[in-house]
Parts: sequence; structure tokens; C-alpha cells
Amino acid sequence: MAKTKIQDYINESYDELINKTSWPTWSELQNSAIVVSVASLIIAFVVYLMDMSFQTILERFYLLF
Repeated sequence: MAKTKIQDYINESYDELINKTSWPTWSELQNSAIVVSVASLIIAFVVYLMDMSFQTILERFYLLF
């Protein structure tokens, strides 16, 4: 019983991946990769700026005491 359920699951998964899934083209993949890379760089830069500003603020705060 369990074996047929597992086989059914594998067969249905395979059918969905092959016949029902729309795969992106190579150029769509490249464009998406560029968008993700640029967004990651922007987010990393923003986090860096926040880190540097908090570091500066805290250093000045600690110098008061």
C-alpha cells in the first residue's frame, strides 16, 4: 500500500515537472540573475551604511561618558 502511494507521488511529481511547469528561457534566467545581483548589492550597501552610521553614533555617545 505504501509503495504504491510513493510510486504515485513520484509519478505525479515527474508529470508536473515535465508537463505542467513552465521553465524560463536562458535569457529570462540571465535577466533575473542580474536583477537579483543588483538588488543584493544595493541591500548590502544600505546595510553597510547603517552599520557605519550606528558605529559612529555609538562611538560619539560613548565618548560623552
